[in-house]
Amino acid sequence: MAAKKRQVTGGVDTHGKTHHAAAVDQAGRILGDQEFPATTAGYQQLLVWLRGFGRVIKIGVEGTGTYGAGLARYLTARGVALVEVDRPDRRARRAKGKSDPLDALAAARAALSGQAAGTPKTRTGPVEAIRALRVARRGAVKARTAALNQLHGLIASAPDALRQDLAGAGTELVGRCAALHADETRLTDPGEATKAALAVIAARIQHLTTEIAQADRRLRPAVARTAPHLNAVYGVGTDVAGQLLTTAGDNPERLRSEAALAHLCGAAPIPASSGRTDRHRLNRGGDRAANNALHTIALVRMRYDPRTRAYVDKRTKQGLSKKEIMRCLKRYIVREVHTALLADFTALNTP
Repeated sequence: MAAKKRQVTGGVDTHGKTHHAAAVDQAGRILGDQEFPATTAGYQQLLVWLRGFGRVIKIGVEGTGTYGAGLARYLTARGVALVEVDRPDRRARRAKGKSDPLDALAAARAALSGQAAGTPKTRTGPVEAIRALRVARRGAVKARTAALNQLHGLIASAPDALRQDLAGAGTELVGRCAALHADETRLTDPGEATKAALAVIAARIQHLTTEIAQADRRLRPAVARTAPHLNAVYGVGTDVAGQLLTTAGDNPERLRSEAALAHLCGAAPIPASSGRTDRHRLNRGGDRAANNALHTIALVRMRYDPRTRAYVDKRTKQGLSKKEIMRCLKRYIVREVHTALLADFTALNTP
């Protein structure tokens, strides 16, 4: 009877093939730890094992967006309260050591104490679909940038005749390089080898450009259907809206307030006062990709929005630096984004 009445908090250290779980009571005393396979059957065994110690109040899971995503979905579907746990900091690991049982115990105690209180993303709705499409697009963009850098680097060091021939190509440079033909019997010649390399890299760039265009065609209607209110915010395009949706996740309860969203995006003002100086500084924490999305919106408004330009002029005359003005603008933008996101999530969850 005592075991049945006991309140239990779990902690899970997740890995690719196995998950290690630990259970603690309300005083933080360890009740046990065990390893389970990272499969549906393993998730079931883990939950049954935890419930064998008493009534499970909540479970802290490390890595809910990667190795722990499947476990998080399984536990959420069964009504278990989940908490997203960050990995232990380096100082704690240096003092106490590093092992799977220790990490699982640290996750359980972090969930019990309230030190870890983040709500994991559900990853079961249209936002998760948009995130998957954006992963493919982002990879293609990075690969194309690397290929373009290689192309320009090869041209800069190419033999004079080839370099001068391509000097005035402009926007047709990639096409001109793709059309180059090298003599396969003379590839020990630097000029012929450079032609062959330029043709291969240019063809790669063309393929990646097509891939990016295809990703944009898929993302544009998906983002427009999922977040029409967010898309209507001044300065928000498909890529920015997709990033802000990915940061927010499919479950709107994660966005407890606009202040919480500001902290999540790294746009909340951080006190930086000392002595007679009373000021705030930029927040360098949070989701940096979301912060970059806010930065893009701010730049667009500073260039094209008359109201924002008037605000920048006023704050500049008050003595604020450009960084401080950008911080203020990001915080105001978060307010609009939060309202738009809630409106979109409400529409999505309304039958």
